[in-house]
Amino acid sequence: QLQASGGGLVQAGGSLRLSCAASGRTFNRFDMGWFRQAPGKEREFVCAITWTGGRASCANFVKGRFTISRDNTMNTMYLQMNSLKPEDTGVYYCATARSSISSDYKEYDNWGQGTLVTVSS
Repeated sequence: QLQASGGGLVQAGGSLRLSCAASGRTFNRFDMGWFRQAPGKEREFVCAITWTGGRASCANFVKGRFTISRDNTMNTMYLQMNSLKPEDTGVYYCATARSSISSDYKEYDNWGQGTLVTVSS
């Protein structure tokens, strides 16, 4: 029901824009988040946004580089990633929050398939 897209191979310092599109139902009333998982590592919080888009929170390691947004008319959430670093490599997932935005992946449902981001040095 959630499909992340927009990943790819990019050089360090480059940019990508990820999209998370909902199908089959609307997620406009859900807070939502982005997480990522690098090979051999646990899934980690990237950014989250309230259902109105009025409040967002991002992990310290992406602040100033990544921006989360959403367009409820399009049933889509975005993650603009700038100044990418090799350590940003991983599969990026989107999901809906069970209650309010959180950095704990256990507080999220409806995980999408994920999109692979690879940043070369």
